[in-house]
Amino acid sequence: MIEYNELEQKLVLKLVYYGPALSGKTTNLMQLHEALDTKGRSDLMVLDTKDDRTIFFDLLPFYFVTPTGLKIKVKVYTVPGHIRHDATRKAVLSRADGVAFIADSKLTEATNNYGSFENLEQNLAFVGLDIEKIPLVIQFNKRDLPDIVAEDEIKKVWEPTGIKIFMASALHGRGVLETFKCLVDLTYDHLDKRFSLGENHELSKEAFINNLTCSNCAYLAV
Repeated sequence: MIEYNELEQKLVLKLVYYGPALSGKTTNLMQLHEALDTKGRSDLMVLDTKDDRTIFFDLLPFYFVTPTGLKIKVKVYTVPGHIRHDATRKAVLSRADGVAFIADSKLTEATNNYGSFENLEQNLAFVGLDIEKIPLVIQFNKRDLPDIVAEDEIKKVWEPTGIKIFMASALHGRGVLETFKCLVDLTYDHLDKRFSLGENHELSKEAFINNLTCSNCAYLAV
């Protein structure tokens, strides 16, 4: 599903933040947007409908070029969390190259977390993607609140899946960049297998991550 134009030497990647309603997907992107270099990202864009302000996604593009001239653009989206907007979630997931699942740590939200993760798996399959193959990380947000699921319990349930787990308080910026960096790391591995980024384009994993997350990197608008 990767968008690659060989003639123009352009690679466009799409990372999606998924999860139940009010879990902190948009807060993650707002904090991420604030933390990243202003030279490498655009303004956040929120798309609303006239019927419900929760139908939106945020767009966060970066631009950089490899030593061989391959131009890489990365877009980061959120999806609406409410189940009634499932068609929109499918549309946003289409052609995704990586997913960050944002779970709500509150004890009362356990059922919603599981339901949303199951919905993610179903919708990935619907758009032709395999949850076992796509780069995927999970963030348990709202760790600053009382009455939350214990970290040991989270690890007991999720670590056997092999998916990278992060604890976060997106409202305070904790765990936001760590979650994103891990997703970018996994996405590089996925891309390198297909396009030999290191061998053919002289782009190391470190350089890939730095270009997307640091404030002292050279960007190229495309």
